[in-house]
Amino acid sequence: MKVVLTKDVEGWGTIGDVIEVKKGFARNYLIPRGLALELTEENKRFIDNILAQKARKLQREKEKAFELAKKLNGVEIEIERPIGVTGKMYGSVTISDIAEKLKEKGIEIDKKKIMLRSPIRNLGSYNIQVKLHPEVSATIKVHVVPESK
Repeated sequence: MKVVLTKDVEGWGTIGDVIEVKKGFARNYLIPRGLALELTEENKRFIDNILAQKARKLQREKEKAFELAKKLNGVEIEIERPIGVTGKMYGSVTISDIAEKLKEKGIEIDKKKIMLRSPIRNLGSYNIQVKLHPEVSATIKVHVVPESK
């Protein structure tokens, strides 16, 4: 029996794939769970419409990411941290600190999108990548400076 998948099914395929399965598997498992529909012209068009909507949504998200990347590229932020008498920085600079400084500049970013492998523990300038979309990223410059008293 031929069915068209309505959801990704591990080991069988992704949404929109037309697969050949045994009737029992289709009628007792795939169709009742909403994972597939029997292959008809109407069902195939239905799934194609869903895929087209999904593609348009992904394209809009990508365009928004490009716009945000234009704003973000070249942005420089300064984060002050207290230092001891030896010149060693107390604490560290984390993703949350960077997201907060960006928010102060009017750029709201989900902190999960900031690619910082480990917290910054030394003074200096760092280039930090912000992954806005699987295909779009931007680079910001973070300056960690001593706190002025």
